[in-house]
Amino acid sequence: MIKGIRHTGIVIDDLEKSLHFYQDLLGLKIIKQMREKSAYIDSVLALKGVEVTTIKMTAADGQMIELLKFYSHPQELIEKKICDIGPTHIAFTVDDLDRMYKELSTKGVLFSGLPCVSPDAYAKVVFCQAPEGTFIELVEVL
Repeated sequence: MIKGIRHTGIVIDDLEKSLHFYQDLLGLKIIKQMREKSAYIDSVLALKGVEVTTIKMTAADGQMIELLKFYSHPQELIEKKICDIGPTHIAFTVDDLDRMYKELSTKGVLFSGLPCVSPDAYAKVVFCQAPEGTFIELVEVL
């Protein structure tokens, strides 16, 4: 049986830009970073000759994401749509969405629109995109 969600993996294209976004702009903390190249990682990923940097990062509540930068199996960056089949976004809870929206906007982060209050007035929500195109939902519980 599933005991919990361990982390969400995000394949990235530009390590420097992604670290700036997730660490410097969103405030996630790096807890482990390693460059991997072994028969074990080849077996786990069912690929040959894998060389990848993995970076585990946590939010203040301990929830974790893992950034993966593949050197051995580069892929073409494709435009993502919020309505694509499969995983489409990660949601983060924030304290002050209006402040965060203004701050991130001035730093070049692209948003899908302005922060909006949900119909039940439970939360204020806005979507933006990380450098690799992953949609990020920012939620302030009101």
